[in-house]
Amino acid sequence: MNLTGPIDQEALQRKLADLRAEHRDLDDAITALAEQPSLNLIQIQRMKKRKLALKDQIAKIENLLIPDIIA
Repeated sequence: MNLTGPIDQEALQRKLADLRAEHRDLDDAITALAEQPSLNLIQIQRMKKRKLALKDQIAKIENLLIPDIIA
């Protein structure tokens, strides 16, 4: 993502939607794995770490899309 040039609002909106969908999918997958009798804790831990990284990316894009308001 090029932050030095003009921001492509549509591209950011698409990226944001993709990240949110992946975040939701990971949440569902983590829930499903946790309900299985043979827990794979390492896989769940990796998925949770990826989910946190997605959350950070979502927050960064949301900050780019929301204009700064000077009070």
